[in-house]
Amino acid sequence: MKPTFSIPNIRLFIAFKVFFNSRFYYPVFTILFLDFGLSVAQFSILNAVWAATIVLAEIPSGAFADIVGRKRLLVFATFTMMMEIGIISFVPTADPSIVFVVFLVNRVLSGLAEAAASGADEAIAYDSLKAEGDPDQWGKVLEILMRFQSIGFIVAMSVGAAIYDPGMLGRICHFFGFTVVFTQETTMRFPLYLTFLLAVCAFITTLRMKEPELTPSGSESHLKTDQSETRPKTPVRHAFGMTIKAGRWIFNTPFALSVILFGMLFDSIIRMVVTLSSQYYRLIDLPEASFGIIGSVVAMFGLVVPRVARKIAENRSPAYAVYTIAGLTMTGLTLMSFFYPYYGLIPALITFGTMYFTGFFVSFYINRITSSDQRATVLSFKSFAYNISYGLLGVIYALVLKIQKRGIHSKNIENIVFIKTFPWFAIIFAAGFVVLSIIYILWLRKAKDKKQDLPRP
Repeated sequence: MKPTFSIPNIRLFIAFKVFFNSRFYYPVFTILFLDFGLSVAQFSILNAVWAATIVLAEIPSGAFADIVGRKRLLVFATFTMMMEIGIISFVPTADPSIVFVVFLVNRVLSGLAEAAASGADEAIAYDSLKAEGDPDQWGKVLEILMRFQSIGFIVAMSVGAAIYDPGMLGRICHFFGFTVVFTQETTMRFPLYLTFLLAVCAFITTLRMKEPELTPSGSESHLKTDQSETRPKTPVRHAFGMTIKAGRWIFNTPFALSVILFGMLFDSIIRMVVTLSSQYYRLIDLPEASFGIIGSVVAMFGLVVPRVARKIAENRSPAYAVYTIAGLTMTGLTLMSFFYPYYGLIPALITFGTMYFTGFFVSFYINRITSSDQRATVLSFKSFAYNISYGLLGVIYALVLKIQKRGIHSKNIENIVFIKTFPWFAIIFAAGFVVLSIIYILWLRKAKDKKQDLPRP
C-alpha cells in the first residue's frame, strides 16, 4: 500500500483540476463577451446553449467513461478545452455574425468538455486510491485538492482582472521603465491566452494518467496505460444500459439518492446567489473595485473549510454534516435578505463558504458507497441533477422577477425588485429542506422494512 500522494494518478488528478478550472477570464467573463461585440441578448443565448449542452451530454459521458475508460474521457475533455479557448483567442472581431458563430461553437465545446470531465476525474482518482493506497484517505485528497484549487482561483482572479485592464498594464510597464500603450481590443485576449496555456497543461496531465484495471469482481488490481488492452469496444447502447443500471441503483439506494438530492438543493440555490452576487454587493454599498478582492477572499475559504469538513465527515454522522451546512446556509440567506450596508458582506461570505462544505461532503459520501464499475456514471447523475435544478431555479426566478415588476414605476426598478424577491431564496431553501428530510425518513423506513443494508459512511 503506497502513501496517498505518492500515487501518480492522485497527483495528476489534483493538477488536472487546477489547470482545468482556474480560468483567467472568469473575473471578466460577462464583459469579455460584450467587448468582443456581442449583445446582452446574445450572451444569454450562448449561456443557455452551454447549459443545455452539459445537460444533454452529462449522463452519457459518465457511462462512456465507465465503459471505454476514464482517461480517454479526460483526454477528450482537455483537448476540447484547448479547441474552445483557441477559437475565441484568435477570432477576428470585424464581422459580428462570425464572432457570434465562433462563440456559439465555443459554448458547445465548453459544455462537452465540462460533461466529459465531470465524474471521470473523480472516478479515476478514487479507483487509483483503492488500487494502490487506502480509500479512507479520500477525504485528505479532497482537502488538499480544494486548497490547491483555491490558490489557483485566487491567482486567476487577480491576474485575469489585472491583465484585462489596459490602464493597469500600462502602469505596470511604466513602473518597470517601459513605455507601452495598450488598447482594450488587445488586452481582452490576454486572459484567453493564459487560459489556453492552462488547457495545454491540462491536456499533457491527462496523457500522463493511467487507467485502473478492473478485475472481473470489480475490484482494482493494478494500473495499465492502454485501456484498450483490457476493455473491449462496446456499442453505444451499452452506455445507455450502464446509465439505466446506475439510475436504478441510485433510486434503490436511499443514502445515495439523499446525498444527491440534498447536494442538488444546496448547490442550485447557493450557485444562483453567487451568480447574482455583484448586484447584491452594489445594494449593500460596496464599491465595484472590491468585487475581485471579495472573490479572492471567498476562494481563500478553500484553504480552511476542507480541513473542517474532513474532520466532520470522518468523525460525525452524515446527518450532522447535512444539518451543519443547512444551518449555515439558512443563516446566511436570511441575513442577506436584510441588505445591511457593508455588514451584509458577512452573511454573504457565510453563504458562499457553504459551497465548499457541500462539494466536499457530496464527493466524500458518494465515492465511498459507489462501486468502481459505475462510479463515473453515478457522479454524472449528480452533475446532471445539479445543472437541471440550477437551470429550473433560474427560469423560476426570472418569472418571479417579471411578475414583481408589474405595477412598479421607478428608475431603480431592477434594484427594488431584486430586494423584494431575494427573501424567496431562503423560503425555497427551507421548504426544500423540509420536503427532502421527510422523503428521506420515509424512504429510510421503507428500506429498513425490506431489511436492506444501508451504507454507513
